[in-house]
Amino acid sequence: MSTPISTSSEWLRGYDERLDAQVRMVCFPHAGGSAVFYRSWHQGLPPLVELHAVQYPGRGERRTAPLVDDVRTMARHITDDLAPLFDRPLALFGHSMGAYIAYETARLLDERGAPPVHLFVSGQIAPWTPGDARGGGTDQGLGHPGAGIADADDEELVRHLERLGGTEAELLADRQLRQIFLPYIRNDFRMLQSYRPTAGPPLTTPITALAGADDPMATPARAAQWCDLTSSHFALEVFPGGHFFLLPEQTAVLDVVATRLGVCQELAP
Repeated sequence: MSTPISTSSEWLRGYDERLDAQVRMVCFPHAGGSAVFYRSWHQGLPPLVELHAVQYPGRGERRTAPLVDDVRTMARHITDDLAPLFDRPLALFGHSMGAYIAYETARLLDERGAPPVHLFVSGQIAPWTPGDARGGGTDQGLGHPGAGIADADDEELVRHLERLGGTEAELLADRQLRQIFLPYIRNDFRMLQSYRPTAGPPLTTPITALAGADDPMATPARAAQWCDLTSSHFALEVFPGGHFFLLPEQTAVLDVVATRLGVCQELAP
């Protein structure tokens, strides 16, 4: 098990500091997820990539931190904490809810003159402004199948998490632990439900969308619509599996990351 490298950041956790790294990749967890979700990734990444992960409020050592209920507010906090990392190129990787937070962070970084070198969006449909036919033509969130689950009772919310995968069954079955994690999971889903993407021109950052072939929430066809959100290169990568395909397909996912970042010539230690 790896431990975070020393950091004074409130929002970021770094793993395995790499002084010769050519790029830093910042990973954004899914709804209900925490920085530890990406903890093992540094072992599969080339040595020229240094891994950092976002720690949302309510998780781990930030258990008592006030929750944030707005995607763009969350992105602003994270962008502020990224400033000390600007000495090297940044890449962003977000899964599910984390894809939207990574996208908004990329827009803010672009505004600050430090656009990321690549944006990876995983397990998420492309965001559109309310009423846009590409997003389902609805003002009720983004037409995401998970929209509205935040208002369900505990049992239905747990069943939804079971269907998605990615959460240990023992954790979901423990009613005492539920009292700890269900409040911030509800907050995450409310944040998704209320999210409206920032209007503006497409990013100049290349985007790679990653999707599970059998994901009922973010189908490959809908993930492909991220292509309209960049004026640069776009690629769609489809993997076997459902919403949390990146767990069994971690090696293949990291191979794609290395290739897109141009560091695949270096073998991971």
